[in-house]
Amino acid sequence: MKPQFISGTIVSIIAVFLLTACGDKRDAEREEQDSSTFQAQLMEQLIGAKPGDVIEIPEGVHTIDRSLTLTVDGVTIRGAGMDKSILSFKGQISGAEGLLVTANNFLIEDLAIEDTIGDALKVNEGDNITIRRVRTEWTNGPATQNGAYGIYPVQTTNVLVEESIAIGASDAGIYVGQSNNVIMRNNRAEYNVAGIEIENTINADVYKNIATNNTGGILVFNMPHLKQEGYGTRVFDNDVYENNYRNFAHKGTPVASVPAGSGVVVNSNDGVEIFNNRLADNNTANIIISSLFSTGYSDKAWDENFDPYPESIFIYDNAFSGGGAKPGTFDLEALRLIMFGAEGRFPDILWDGFADSAKMTDGKMPEDLRICIDNGEAQMLNADLPNDVANPAIVTAAHQCTLEKLPPVSIAQLP
Repeated sequence: MKPQFISGTIVSIIAVFLLTACGDKRDAEREEQDSSTFQAQLMEQLIGAKPGDVIEIPEGVHTIDRSLTLTVDGVTIRGAGMDKSILSFKGQISGAEGLLVTANNFLIEDLAIEDTIGDALKVNEGDNITIRRVRTEWTNGPATQNGAYGIYPVQTTNVLVEESIAIGASDAGIYVGQSNNVIMRNNRAEYNVAGIEIENTINADVYKNIATNNTGGILVFNMPHLKQEGYGTRVFDNDVYENNYRNFAHKGTPVASVPAGSGVVVNSNDGVEIFNNRLADNNTANIIISSLFSTGYSDKAWDENFDPYPESIFIYDNAFSGGGAKPGTFDLEALRLIMFGAEGRFPDILWDGFADSAKMTDGKMPEDLRICIDNGEAQMLNADLPNDVANPAIVTAAHQCTLEKLPPVSIAQLP
């Protein structure tokens, strides 16, 4: 009887195993079918949307294998939470973005977009755009093959990005470019090349954000060959710390020139205020002021009307700590060692030294175009890049001045 008992037990175990395997297979097939059905329904909702529609993204991980598009004004896309309603593009087989929106009066909130081939959420040429509590992430971690941008409004007007999270973008986590009237607040950007970036944008307020573990924390850039030059950006009341992650951008892109360890970077932009921020432990410098000539783009042709110099920059009332002790490029590290020794560090503000001599009178910039510092004991180093670093020097005293403060950004209408 004993052998028969053992044999029966084995048969029972095999039967249970086969039933479980079949059940798992049926569950996987059902899940795949459910995802396919959800994707078809969502695409149908987006294509057939009418102004005033609210498209609900239910709780769960929803597999999407191709780009989604919305072209209808006045639509809301709403999930159950950025960690509950997840659009996963891990198996994406077509399309350049996750979700592309070309519409006005658009609101998206409370969902996540993960693992897209290209940009996660792109809003192109829209007015009155609200992006709230949206998470974009590449779950494999920082990598050059990740999409360039997480949250990416471009050529837009009246834009609010708030309470959102961006992780792992190979260019910028949260980016607004060639836009007008922008508020970016209460967001978190981590493990991107550029955490938060304002580029060629007119009138932007960037405040109460956290930027950490990026290559560069917050960038305010102007680049040539774009439809407009930007000015009028206020960067204030942000926490920008430990942005020391290696630069994993594609070679030849503007952000590929950003050294690891950059806190707030202003490049070729005018009318920028940096105040009331907490900047700490950014290994190259807590603030960098630079020109197009420091990006590797200076040998490329650009419109003669493009202004490559940063002007009217006002830095005041920031809290600095640490940083500057391990610059992210060989040349900058060599400069640190020569000037400050093995145990020394760069001052909190690093300027490449480029200024437009054509605008000067008796070797001085007009008062309203100066780089002004009113920040207690904070110091600024002129790296003297125009002269191949022949005479780098601390130049704080020559830049102790104030500028007229910029007005807050006001957005009259948002969905």
